[in-house]
Amino acid sequence: MELIRLEKTNLESLRQLNEVFAEAFEDPDTHLSKKPSDSYLTNLLSDPNFIALAAIEADKTIGGITAYVLKKYEQERSEIYLYDLAVALPYRRQGIATSLIEYLKGIAKEIGAWVIFVQADQEDVPAIRLYESLGTKEAPFHFDIQP
Repeated sequence: MELIRLEKTNLESLRQLNEVFAEAFEDPDTHLSKKPSDSYLTNLLSDPNFIALAAIEADKTIGGITAYVLKKYEQERSEIYLYDLAVALPYRRQGIATSLIEYLKGIAKEIGAWVIFVQADQEDVPAIRLYESLGTKEAPFHFDIQP
């Protein structure tokens, strides 16, 4: 298995990662019903504030992370928001998620981010256990505000 940071030449890997997310989150409508164009994904992967990491085995994406670099206003520093993390079912419990987070931590250090933060649904016990093993738990509320 190889871990890579996706670049604009890795469109197929990002599309495969989206399929992993659709299955893992049981949400094909969000992830597969309105697939973005190649130009959209190329622009996204060219943005230094977007991070996509993939776990690849035999030319197939088996897991990954999407994250965003958020530049702060109150100090000259950044945070990284770990937006999505998933590993395909047959590859779970092999340390891949932890390895992906460790890779993200290296990127965070490289760019001088002071923290990586992530949200987890209360019913997602495996994710909560993983994140508890790596960091400090806070209990914020999450609100979706429609535009």
